[in-house]
Amino acid sequence: MSAATLQRRLDDLVLQLKGLVHVRALLETHGASATEIAAHSEEIGRVRAELARLAKAHAHGGGDW
Repeated sequence: MSAATLQRRLDDLVLQLKGLVHVRALLETHGASATEIAAHSEEIGRVRAELARLAKAHAHGGGDW
């Protein structure tokens, strides 16, 4: 994967993560169920892990796929 494609994917993941965190906060303030909040928290964890993996690959020249 090219550096530009990797950077685009990183940017997409950051945007996705920001949206998930924002929505989780809204769910918490609007009385959503613990199940809904937990589902968002799990997805946040998954996206963070993917972001960390890709950021590491990016730091090493994009070859860690």
